Amino acid sequence: MHRRDKDPLEPAQARETALRLLGRREHSARELKSKLRARGVEGEAAGEIVDGLAESGWQSDERYAEMLVRSRVGQGHGPQRIEAEMRVAGIGSEAIRAAMDAAEVDWDEVIRRVWQRHFRKPAADASERQKQYRYLMGKGFDGALISKLLKHEDEE
Repeated sequence: MHRRDKDPLEPAQARETALRLLGRREHSARELKSKLRARGVEGEAAGEIVDGLAESGWQSDERYAEMLVRSRVGQGHGPQRIEAEMRVAGIGSEAIRAAMDAAEVDWDEVIRRVWQRHFRKPAADASERQKQYRYLMGKGFDGALISKLLKHEDEE
């Protein structure tokens, strides 16, 4: 039986649910509100619960953004994809910029690691070069960074 088929959660139960979710991993405020609404909490009540958790330090969009950057860089994603994911999660521009700056990522090293893991050798022809370029774009790297990498790999 789905949660929607049952009575809505009481405020104390909803807060407990939110804390359990936060205990597993960081969530953005938007994401946490959405999960509470999916569990039968009214929109306004979900907002109040999440706001209260943020005020008491249990929920933080800044912490969520920092966690997301570390996680996605480790998975080999580029800055454009990471920033887009944070925007979808409801993170503001200032928090996005702060998290990206705080991570102090060497994007040249990240893209090189991703390229080496996936391709291992320079492109033999224009078709292969386009394939590599599209793959790296899909990972969230910008054209200038990709061109720099591919040019460097071709020269070696």
